[in-house]
Amino acid sequence: MPQMAPLSWILLFLFFTLIYILFNILNYFSFNTSASSQESSTNQTQHSLTWKW
Repeated sequence: MPQMAPLSWILLFLFFTLIYILFNILNYFSFNTSASSQESSTNQTQHSLTWKW
């Protein structure tokens, strides 16, 4: 029915928005960021970048 088309658009928008939010939440919590302060300081000194511009 054409009268119900806006309702289905809203449901599709909500559906894809929820999938997008869930995907971002899963990606955010999938990284293991438990590093000690000593390891992070040595990584910073080893990987120093020299910019040439």
